[in-house]
Amino acid sequence: MRVFVTGASGSIGSVVVPELIAAGHEVLGLVRSDAAASAVSAAGGMPHHGDLTDLDSLRAGVAQADGVINLAFGNDWSNLEPCIDEEARAVQTFAAALSGSGKPFVHAGLTPMVPGHVSTEEDPDTTNGPVGGRGHNSHAVLALADQGVRSSVVRLPRSVHQRGSQYGFCSVLITAAQKTGVSAYVGDGTQRWPAVNRLDAAQLFRIALEDAAPGTVLHAVADTGDTMRSLAEAIGGALSVPVESVSADDFGVIGRLFALDMPSSSALTRKRFDWEPAHPSLIADLAAGGYPDLG
Repeated sequence: MRVFVTGASGSIGSVVVPELIAAGHEVLGLVRSDAAASAVSAAGGMPHHGDLTDLDSLRAGVAQADGVINLAFGNDWSNLEPCIDEEARAVQTFAAALSGSGKPFVHAGLTPMVPGHVSTEEDPDTTNGPVGGRGHNSHAVLALADQGVRSSVVRLPRSVHQRGSQYGFCSVLITAAQKTGVSAYVGDGTQRWPAVNRLDAAQLFRIALEDAAPGTVLHAVADTGDTMRSLAEAIGGALSVPVESVSADDFGVIGRLFALDMPSSSALTRKRFDWEPAHPSLIADLAAGGYPDLG
């Protein structure tokens, strides 16, 4: 099928596009720049100029496609609310364009934070706190199952990684260690972070596009939860710097999230879709070092 992919040249999109093409799909990739257009073309896709704020470009993309994968998000952690509002308007636009079509619509969400236990696909999205708005956006996507859309949400952990390029939340830890000469963790460091290699995540987005029933939640989780201290120790070892506990405030606004325990499971996703992560773990990628300058 022809698939309209937003964020096609981004950290997730840049691996989802070749995953789709290798499986025989055509890709129409939303791009904001000539450089992004060149990257999508080089991967075998067809660039479609626009962005999440250009709602006409989103409607035009849907009109040319047999399905949609929405990966784009602003990721400005110092000013999250506008990014979440932008995502909400894009979801509303996709909803109107896809209603009654029967087409698949796969949306990138976030694994929930459920105090006291490991979150699963059956837990509701987190709808409070700094990223709560994204949970509301995921709810809106799932609700399209009642409007003739084969909608699904692939929930991503905070650390989507690949050695030498992407580390998710751990990019903040790496950057801080590079700048300060100390690999830091918050509090006692026992809070757990789930993770997935972005190549494994890309495969799951394709699977959702092809096979997920309307209203399905999938978890792209390979590692249920590494402690923040173990992540800081892997970074410290790779950079040969000391490892120390710091206040959440040392990481600014995002530090509030760093202090939370957020383990997550993908057991139901693995069983339902025969998905089995096969690429290196986050700890392995961090311990290997060779980090780019992420500052």
